[in-house]
Amino acid sequence: MNLIGVSASYLRARALNTTLNVLLLALGIATIVLLMLASGQLEERMHRDARGIDLVVGAKGSPMQIILSSIYQLDVPTGNIPWKQTQELAKHRGVKRVLPLAMGDNHRGFRIVGTNHEYVGHYGGELREGRLWSAPLEAVLGAEVAAQTRLAVGGTFTGAHGLKGDSEHMHDEHPYRVVGVLRPTGTVLDRIIVTDVTSLWAVHADQYEIKDVARIAELLPEEGRELTALLIQYSSPLAAAVLPRYVNANSDMQAASPAYETARLFTIIGVGVDVLRGFALVLIFSAGLSVFIALYNALRERRYDLAVMRALGASPRKLMALLLFEGLLLALIGAALGIVLGHVLTELLGFALRQAHQPEVTGWIWYPAELWLVVVALAVGAFAALLPAWRAYRTDIAGTLARG
Repeated sequence: MNLIGVSASYLRARALNTTLNVLLLALGIATIVLLMLASGQLEERMHRDARGIDLVVGAKGSPMQIILSSIYQLDVPTGNIPWKQTQELAKHRGVKRVLPLAMGDNHRGFRIVGTNHEYVGHYGGELREGRLWSAPLEAVLGAEVAAQTRLAVGGTFTGAHGLKGDSEHMHDEHPYRVVGVLRPTGTVLDRIIVTDVTSLWAVHADQYEIKDVARIAELLPEEGRELTALLIQYSSPLAAAVLPRYVNANSDMQAASPAYETARLFTIIGVGVDVLRGFALVLIFSAGLSVFIALYNALRERRYDLAVMRALGASPRKLMALLLFEGLLLALIGAALGIVLGHVLTELLGFALRQAHQPEVTGWIWYPAELWLVVVALAVGAFAALLPAWRAYRTDIAGTLARG
């Protein structure tokens, strides 16, 4: 007796019931795969973006907002901070390195970030073509920005006021010139436009009646010199206890710890992920219950067929194996379909995130933990088929054939 042939024939004969059982299990598996891939990649990327940054200093406001806007480029900054105070802070003995950030404009939804060359080096940025900026209004594109805007070295573009792409206030009188394009880094650097801090000052030079933007750093009065945030690396472990308190107590700025705020963010996100994961497990349990009901009902319908098979020489173990195999086959098909569907959904989510200029994820990645989902699905299928298989093992040949 060919178990595969007999099981496949029976499942095809009940195509609708089989399809519904497989889909129910596949949806549960797909949900878990989607959560696993998306949360894993986003968590890894956020850790990568925050690596090497011990403290972020911004305007007074929400520490979480300061972290999201400055490190991850996901939120609106809490405001600007005075240039003079940032220079004083940079000289503090607890500061090893400072990466300045000046923000407020965008091009087609991609943020224009004023900073220094060290910022590019911090994220491992390498030039694919061109060079880094050396003057105001020279810009370098992240890999994702270049891919979506089709800009190249030598091209020009204008910034728009605000951090979203729907602003009507364009800085047409001060266009940027692209001087470089970066290779992909897998970090926040891919989805921003980087330039000098003075470029952000230059586009607002008209407010101070400055015409020579090349000398903006010399001509701009102190009240116009502002930054959005500072990314700081400590000079010693002791600075972690001293520097945040010093910033909060002696300036108009606020210190935010990336390690603390990121951990808090993951805790908040984790609650939602756990709820969805619980929902997925309910789907898998429901699928197992559905398989059990289907096989148990099938056993009642096939009692005569099973009795005939016994009369023709099939052993009780063969009949038990037949029902177990059907349960495992349904589980295996559902698991395979669920894993494929989970990867497809992750890729679609990644496409949506790319269009929104957010940290992207991809479905073209495999986690070894996905194999455990196959094991769980097979266990559910085997458990669901266990009672029907035992009933098949104890089939009463004479009584069943006599009843017809």
